[in-house]
Amino acid sequence: MEKFIKSFMKSITCCDLETGDFPGPVVTISRQSGCSAQRIAIKLSKILTGYSYMSDTKTDAEWKWVDKDIFEEVVEGMVESVRTGGYDDTDEAVKMLKQVARAFSNETIYDISDTRLIETFRGVVCRLACKGRTIIVGRSAGVILKNVPNKLNVRLEAPMEWRINRIMQLKDVSQAEAVEFVKEMDDKRDSFIEKVIGRKANNDDFDIIFNYASLQDDEIIDAIVSILKNKKIIAHYE
Repeated sequence: MEKFIKSFMKSITCCDLETGDFPGPVVTISRQSGCSAQRIAIKLSKILTGYSYMSDTKTDAEWKWVDKDIFEEVVEGMVESVRTGGYDDTDEAVKMLKQVARAFSNETIYDISDTRLIETFRGVVCRLACKGRTIIVGRSAGVILKNVPNKLNVRLEAPMEWRINRIMQLKDVSQAEAVEFVKEMDDKRDSFIEKVIGRKANNDDFDIIFNYASLQDDEIIDAIVSILKNKKIIAHYE
């Protein structure tokens, strides 16, 4: 099994941080409980797809967003690559990838503690990023890809009281239930990040942090597109 992990990790981490050879670009969106990253990711993917076509290069390239709902489908493609990759322990490797996919696709991701699964999970996130033109929602992608060039790590935050009130409205629950939900999800996400990178996340892990309580989705998206242009992560157009 160790042979698979080392070999697979080497093959999927197709970026060279020394030379800056990284296919990208990639956007990650991290969020506190109560902040809706999925809506932003969906709209941003459509805008960036159109922007690629209008750029100087006239690149007809689709941006895709990836979250827990379609992660399992993405991993299935990787499973096929493993099956044809000539690994001695293919069956066990496929089993591990499928386990990571199932965990990623629901809240059990936060219960992962096996170091081999965590390492494989990190590799899958790197593979998604290396595909380029990808928006990854949650799942600690921002901290995993912190040192990767050609990326933008976005964080959505909001005051606790605002998030509690929003969860009360979205889930139609009492204030006490909303408080418990917000705190539980924040704790689970913080704990998972520690498992993945060995420490708590901090502001330095993100390129920009938005106050979701005071901004509209379109304002956040406009700012992200502007930053991507200024950092030359996406091409300019006249």
